[in-house]
Amino acid sequence: MPAMTNFTLDWQPKFGNLGETFASICPPAPLPAPIWVAHNEVLRDALGLTEHLFKDESFLSAMAGSSLLDGSSPKASVYSGHQFGVWAGQLGDGRAISLGEIQTPLGVQDIQLKGAGPTPYSRRGDGRAVLRSSIREFLCSEAMFGLGVPTTRALCVTGSPAKVYREEVETAAVVARVSPSFVRFGHFEHFASIGNIEAVRSLVKHVVEEHMPSLAEHALDDKQRALALLQETTQRTASLMAHWQAVGFCHGVMNTDNMSILGLTLDYGPFQFLDGFNANHICNHSDNQGRYAFVKQPQIGYWNLFCLAQALMPIIEEQELALHALETYKSLYPDFYDMRMREKLGLSDTQVNDRTLIQDLLSLMDKERVDYPLFWRRLSHSVGESSQSSHAFEPVRDLFIHRDAIDAWIQRYQDRLASLDKNNTSKEMLRVNPKFVLRNHLGELSIRQAKNGDYSMVQSLLKVLQTPFDEHPEHEAWAGLAPEWASDIEISCSS
Repeated sequence: MPAMTNFTLDWQPKFGNLGETFASICPPAPLPAPIWVAHNEVLRDALGLTEHLFKDESFLSAMAGSSLLDGSSPKASVYSGHQFGVWAGQLGDGRAISLGEIQTPLGVQDIQLKGAGPTPYSRRGDGRAVLRSSIREFLCSEAMFGLGVPTTRALCVTGSPAKVYREEVETAAVVARVSPSFVRFGHFEHFASIGNIEAVRSLVKHVVEEHMPSLAEHALDDKQRALALLQETTQRTASLMAHWQAVGFCHGVMNTDNMSILGLTLDYGPFQFLDGFNANHICNHSDNQGRYAFVKQPQIGYWNLFCLAQALMPIIEEQELALHALETYKSLYPDFYDMRMREKLGLSDTQVNDRTLIQDLLSLMDKERVDYPLFWRRLSHSVGESSQSSHAFEPVRDLFIHRDAIDAWIQRYQDRLASLDKNNTSKEMLRVNPKFVLRNHLGELSIRQAKNGDYSMVQSLLKVLQTPFDEHPEHEAWAGLAPEWASDIEISCSS
């Protein structure tokens, strides 16, 4: 495959330098007749890349996997994992190829093409992604970033008329995603499962030294380093789960190979933001047992951390030390979650009954399937108006059929806010309760247009989702209730 000679980045393939044990050289497979579908100017600028980039045909070629950036060393990495609670054995980057790591104003970032063709780990698959799934990942990773949720990001999507066969015949696409690291729990599980403890030790050292500088500052031996990694990842995962639950995000496939060692949201497949609040919502129609239902996500986060701890045990050695690190999750997650929910309610201090106030509200919303993002946005505005009007909470009440219960809760809430400045509280709430999230039907509408060659909604939706707390009056309809047909959208692991 020819290399691009007119575009050079400062490649630093550190993960690849761990050796062939971790990753295999794997050039991407060219896509015929590639075109731009969408690009992310905000991320482009943050990475320090030039404005003309998305007008450059050679860069288009590289992002479609048809040529290589100068200095790039494309690799696919091996990992294993538990899928739906069952050990699946060796997996790996079946359709993702890392081009290398570059130095940017954001620090070192790994550029990875998802859908760029088969790899040694494709397991008889074609290694391709479809336009539908690529647009979903592109939009959702930036939507999560806009909401302040730790996540991998997406630089661009390229498309092609090449056919891909899934539940139906679709067209191929490649999403270029960006992250400080794509190392997963499953990387550690893989080498532990085959008894290659030296590889586990090398991987721990790599992650700590390259991505956790606060830990690397200390003179740690192998045992201390592995334990510190487990503790840090436990804290980051607890924080991530609290973010997900607070914004109403369902991941859909929380296998250990989809869990980031850095506590980032990774691998957007059958995800969904809640419309009507349903604590037991299952967004992945392949999840027949409801293992990854919305309410179970924090519990699964802990279960996955336990699997990581098992992989690290040959280095940590002392079970009690590992269990102590894991047990911190049980206090960290509730504390992180309470903090997020108090922010949503505009509570700047902590009182003993706050958790009950939160849980009672969620129970009411769950019983009536109250629209989750709309409720929080209306509540934010109502608080600001409550100092001037006795009817300020009417828009909130209108979301409920049974008014007595929500009226009683609103009274308790107003009593809790009594000592706070309502206008300032409202402003703070509007900074954390978004007007816009990537509702399923919005993603679906943008995909339908894109399949007809119109990518304008993808690009417009991206800009709104990058600033989801702003009003964007020209897109008011995107902030409203989901249409009835939205409930018929099915998403699976192929999404």
